[in-house]
Amino acid sequence: MSCIEMNPAARTIASTQSEMTEIILPNDTNTLGNLLGGRLMHFIDLTGAMAAYRHSRANVVTAAMDHIDFIRPVHLGDLLTLKSSVNRAFSTSMEVGVKVWAENTRTGCVVHVASAYLVFVAIDDKGQGVRIPEAVPETPSELRRHEGAMRRREHREAESIRRKQAKLATAADQIPSAQP
Repeated sequence: MSCIEMNPAARTIASTQSEMTEIILPNDTNTLGNLLGGRLMHFIDLTGAMAAYRHSRANVVTAAMDHIDFIRPVHLGDLLTLKSSVNRAFSTSMEVGVKVWAENTRTGCVVHVASAYLVFVAIDDKGQGVRIPEAVPETPSELRRHEGAMRRREHREAESIRRKQAKLATAADQIPSAQP
């Protein structure tokens, strides 16, 4: 039996890696026989959550799907492989990267079809944030993604401030003026 230490100060990024494979069936496709975008997003969310669970060893919720690129269509009968890992951990949240490939079952051709960044928050049974371990990059690729995660977080925070200011400005515009 193999068990993971429950509350370490840090975990390696490699220890968070998760992989999922699905076959694309008629119920997953649109009228053109291509995988529905929402269904792909569902698969991405599940695979991302697996990495977040592995890192935090706590319940996790999706806080944001920060970015998704749909690169190529996925067709009926393709095998879809999704791979995820935590890019960086903050105090209670973590960014997870997910990369997706489709394999044509007849030809064996494998193509990159999508990539996404998601943010998950670790929570307790009452929905409160739980402190999580640091994510330690060990390879040049992991270090690149780790550094990129900080830039994306800064961008998300700046965008959040901009949206709040826009909302306040819109609310102020809707207050009737007291003119005689």
